[in-house]
Amino acid sequence: MKAISSRKRDYFAPGFLAIGVLLLAGCTITQTVNPTSLAAGSEICIIENPAVREGFLPEVQRALIDNGYRYKMLPESAMPQDCPAALTYVARWSWDLTIYMSYARLQAFTDGRPSGDALYDATKGGGNMSKFIDAEPKIRELVDQLFPKR
Repeated sequence: MKAISSRKRDYFAPGFLAIGVLLLAGCTITQTVNPTSLAAGSEICIIENPAVREGFLPEVQRALIDNGYRYKMLPESAMPQDCPAALTYVARWSWDLTIYMSYARLQAFTDGRPSGDALYDATKGGGNMSKFIDAEPKIRELVDQLFPKR
């Protein structure tokens, strides 16, 4: 078998690099947080979302308490404007070799208007092995950043 000449190898290398970059670009995990300005000690109405997997809400509640906030639960039919400070949440788990939290979004409201949000999105994680996280620390991290200790 004849070896590829150095000049041909140099020609193909950028192409392989570009393909690799494109494949990895499709494996992104996004996390963004815009913290709320609510002061610790504030009471936050958590609007229940029964569609979210068990375990998510208790971790949110623990993190809020640890950060100095109080909370009360409202039914899923409540609206953010029903309380001076409210929190809604959505989370999804996916399957890829194992079950993992692929998406979480927490939205804070003050007087019915958005006042902060936290997003974790691994839905485009593809081959990125970082998507296999322990959900509880990630939930706590999102709450800690959204409702910092003040």
